[in-house]
Amino acid sequence: MLISPAYAQAGAAAEPNLLVTFLPLIAIFAIFYFLMIRPQQRKMKLHREMVSNLRRGDKVVTAGGFIGTVAKVHDDELEVEIAKDVKVRVVRGTISEVVNKSQPRGEKTTAKREEPVEEPEAAEADEDAAASTGEEKKSVFRRRR
Repeated sequence: MLISPAYAQAGAAAEPNLLVTFLPLIAIFAIFYFLMIRPQQRKMKLHREMVSNLRRGDKVVTAGGFIGTVAKVHDDELEVEIAKDVKVRVVRGTISEVVNKSQPRGEKTTAKREEPVEEPEAAEADEDAAASTGEEKKSVFRRRR
């Protein structure tokens, strides 16, 4: 006989705890949730918000790649002008992004213009530098408020 009876009659190994058995499966699910499912849900929520806030005059990009301006807003679809006098109807869900958001009626745009403004200390320093090196005077740009 090749196997001794003592080894053949050894007791069965103890079964591991049920929690230890399922712990790797639970950990994998948690990792998938935080790395894949939750970010996708946030992205879908932002997309639903963006689509629900569309209004006339917004410049949009469709899932098909068309870039156009929203001409009319209906319940489930939009009328988008993709060229002069060329309007197409698209389903709201096919809008992939809003390129330019239009201003609501009644709101005036307050565009800030940049004008050259010389600061007294910088102007004196530039004059001294220009006099010594022969360079042109530089102006400092500051935003108007």
